[in-house]
Amino acid sequence: MTRIIAGTAGSLPLDVPDAGTRPTSDRVRESLFGSLESSDSIEGAHVLDLFAGSGALGLEAVSRGAASADLVEKSPRAAAVVQRNAAKVARAIGPDRPLRVHRVAVDAYLRGAHGSFDLVFIDPPYDIGEFELSTTLGLLVPLLADDAVVVIERASRSPEPALPVALELVRSKKYGDTTLWWASPSAQPLPESQSR
Repeated sequence: MTRIIAGTAGSLPLDVPDAGTRPTSDRVRESLFGSLESSDSIEGAHVLDLFAGSGALGLEAVSRGAASADLVEKSPRAAAVVQRNAAKVARAIGPDRPLRVHRVAVDAYLRGAHGSFDLVFIDPPYDIGEFELSTTLGLLVPLLADDAVVVIERASRSPEPALPVALELVRSKKYGDTTLWWASPSAQPLPESQSR
């Protein structure tokens, strides 16, 4: 069973799509959110959960004090599950922290999105290609706050994600078949030709 681990909605059970998604295990989420809390990356953050699946990552962040979450999921069946889970969490946390579910392809959402995100989860299907992931990361960059944290979940057999020049790898951690890669906006200025 997937559940919210901690925070205002802690122990709330979450529905999981019956096919086509791979929920992040409780063990990985517990470790991930412990690290995010210790680096003060959650409280008040505007969160973006791409390839949301059940929505567990974005909803966990809001349960633990994030200001809002936008959850993006293309599959109609999975998006319906995310909507149900978001409604459950919203009842537990109250109306002050918006939860928005977007039933659209991730790259299409990023091309039309506005605003600035502090914490981004990217948990694509393991069979997504490296080029597709790199394209998604490139589209994400203009939407990131200066001190944003981007967490990419991949199969441990996958290569290190190819990051655009505006992002730099901070660290990675392997959990059996899963590896989490952490990235943040690069402190290096863009070349003059790209900064206009």
